[in-house]
Amino acid sequence: MYVYNHMKMKKINIFWFKRDIRLIDNLPLFHATKNKIPTLLVYILEEELINDPHYSDIHWNFVKESIKDIDTTLGKKSVLFIKSDPINAIKKIREKFHINSVYSHQETGINLTFKRDIKFSNFCKIHSINWYQYERNHVKRGINNRKNWIKGWNKYVNEPLVNLDLNNLVILDPIIFKSDFQILSTKTLPNKNIQPGGTSNAVRYLESFLNGRIKNYSRNISKPEESRSSCSRLSPYLSWGNLSSRFVWQRTKETIKCKSLMFQINSFLSRLRWNAHFIQKFEMKPSIEFKSINRGYHLLNKKKDKRLVELWKKGETGYPLVDASILCLKETGYLNFRMRSLIVSFFTHHLWQSWQDASHFLARNFLDFEPGIHYSQLQMQSGETGINTIRIYNPTKNAIEKDKNSTFIKKWIPRLNSIPIPLIFEPWKMSLIEQKLFNCEIGKDYPHPIVQIADTRRHAIDQLWGLRKKSLVKEEKKKNS
Repeated sequence: MYVYNHMKMKKINIFWFKRDIRLIDNLPLFHATKNKIPTLLVYILEEELINDPHYSDIHWNFVKESIKDIDTTLGKKSVLFIKSDPINAIKKIREKFHINSVYSHQETGINLTFKRDIKFSNFCKIHSINWYQYERNHVKRGINNRKNWIKGWNKYVNEPLVNLDLNNLVILDPIIFKSDFQILSTKTLPNKNIQPGGTSNAVRYLESFLNGRIKNYSRNISKPEESRSSCSRLSPYLSWGNLSSRFVWQRTKETIKCKSLMFQINSFLSRLRWNAHFIQKFEMKPSIEFKSINRGYHLLNKKKDKRLVELWKKGETGYPLVDASILCLKETGYLNFRMRSLIVSFFTHHLWQSWQDASHFLARNFLDFEPGIHYSQLQMQSGETGINTIRIYNPTKNAIEKDKNSTFIKKWIPRLNSIPIPLIFEPWKMSLIEQKLFNCEIGKDYPHPIVQIADTRRHAIDQLWGLRKKSLVKEEKKKNS
């Protein structure tokens, strides 16, 4: 890699990292560097995003680790990592260099990043800067329907990967800008409970999955404890772009030849396809960040109960599997799909709270927060699409079926450790003698249930199915299918 640390060559390209922090299979990065014009690699940590309620330190630490991994791969500090907004950053860079072009992926993000990109595009037009944006994982901008989308996605994942010649990259040394920006450190405090960022770590997770962990993928996918090792755990690496979907697809096809694992492979790859499918839906209908995709459900009248919301966030609902899932999420940034569905269902159905009031809390705690997945799933699990089956999960039944040895519950709620099966699944049923025997007083050591799920389930079913019969809900269902 050639690194330019002087300013004799005034013309440069800029590659703007967003949710694509990788060198492998990065098409806009390939185009930014292919013509040997010195390229500035930049990640802009935006104050607005830092303060946005969707994000927390776990996300920015993941970003730092991802940038550090790129620097390590390239053999030296190569990414200009700064706190700024994009327009001010470009203004400062233009004081030293003529910017030939800016390259990036399109970002299917929250409303804030959408508005930012519009402002940035206008700025580039005014100042005659070419801004080339490329599709990310075949999510297409500006289409009206998904009629042939899946064919295009299947073609995309089978096309050759984009390979960079790392030895011949002409990268502008970011130290040039030390007097212009506060260049941020990529150092983070180690946290064994949170997955580390970076393509190197992503590839290790992928390889360990394909070479062993996949064997129990389907068997354990809904179990809260076992799924932590038998699921791929690739979601944060896909969300933050340490890997492309195409790379994962092709690596999976190359690695696994065993016919006995075909069911596991197909199950995993179908979820990879659904990942892009939901992001595509969000690209086409970004308003679902704020309102239900089916306008008929705007009629739902859910009064916010701050006490219930806070008890849910604290993991103090009195239902062990719900509480263990919330506590686990806050500590590790990860839950399997079933437990994510469970806690959303409990919030929106049993507590009868709006999914909007759970959105930011969950986004901040999901390491793999991806807007297109996040909002689609919130609405699906809350039963407000008019398309999907309404699922109102029983937390006790799920605990008995998915955590039958109470391993997960005991791990995250140690004050229940002494309670035997089956009482641990319904600790409120313990007699006073049993509470003393097992040293767990309900209402003191562990809370009483904050709602009675038999009653709340009946109310949710009546309300949701009642609305589903409305003409507006039916009309919207046809439009959104």
